[in-house]
Amino acid sequence: MKILAIESSCDETAAAVVEDGRRVLSNVISSQVEEHKIYGGVVPEIASRRHTENIARVVKKALEDANCGYDDIEAIGVTYAPGLIGALLVGVNFAKGLSFAAGKPLVPVHHLRSHIAANYISYNDLEPPFLALVVSGGHSHIVNVKSYTEFEVLGKTRDDAAGECLDKAARAMGIPYPGGANLDRMAKGGNASAYMFPHPHVENAPLDFSFSGLKTSVINIIHNASQKGENINIQDLGASYIKAVVKCLTDNLMKAAEITGAKTIVTAGGVSANSVLREQLESICSIRNLKLYMPALKYCGDNGAMVGSQAFYEFKAGHFAKENLNAIASLGIDKNSF
Repeated sequence: MKILAIESSCDETAAAVVEDGRRVLSNVISSQVEEHKIYGGVVPEIASRRHTENIARVVKKALEDANCGYDDIEAIGVTYAPGLIGALLVGVNFAKGLSFAAGKPLVPVHHLRSHIAANYISYNDLEPPFLALVVSGGHSHIVNVKSYTEFEVLGKTRDDAAGECLDKAARAMGIPYPGGANLDRMAKGGNASAYMFPHPHVENAPLDFSFSGLKTSVINIIHNASQKGENINIQDLGASYIKAVVKCLTDNLMKAAEITGAKTIVTAGGVSANSVLREQLESICSIRNLKLYMPALKYCGDNGAMVGSQAFYEFKAGHFAKENLNAIASLGIDKNSF
């Protein structure tokens, strides 16, 4: 079964053709990174405009690369939540038009569910149930994945997401956009014990995260050094900061594994590409005899292939959208709204 999938939740215009939820026949991404770099982050209005300009070309290329026509496609999957509302609307409305014109069912896909599904592409043997750490620029969740379409949130951030925390710290250090990825590269070889950071806890919610204090702490270190005329070793500061963020993530994830008895751990989202997080999870899961799955680096960021994978399982569950499907800026991974 072949599904044409469309993703436009942030600044990547993406489309893919995926067969049976696991085999990627094409995966086309039009990136806006260079354009947003001059602003130090994604400008929603610009992102929406570029999606409008690029989406027809990207979808056409995805079909061509898969050697498919609309007659070969059995459904159209599209990210409808969560994300930048203007960006989402471009993808949703384009997909609705295609669905109507081609006479194909429309499958609504939650963005975070599709990030988890990126692992189904990378590992044919992976099946729910498992415990997932979903970490990106806008989200930090520990999720009990009960089935392909059933999710229970065990813990989440109370303020900033881990990716946002890394991006803003990178900006404060003078590291160019995209901050988190460039910070990871820059900090390699730095002394991760050079600077001490707090380890925030959320009272009466041991699996929840709080990253705003970490962000404030690194900004204070930079400002204090500037006021005193002191130099900062940015490589050491970056390494120490990443270590602190990763420790928050891994500590709570391991608590969740102990509470639930989970033996399989999955990571997902853009921050799952972070080299320190991957190294630490490999080490911890090896020591604890937990099976670990991490998506291939090319599927960590936003892409159409992950949407096509999750769309297959949503299709199997009978989750179809009507012609009045709308984009939603904020929606829990455990909820449906279509």
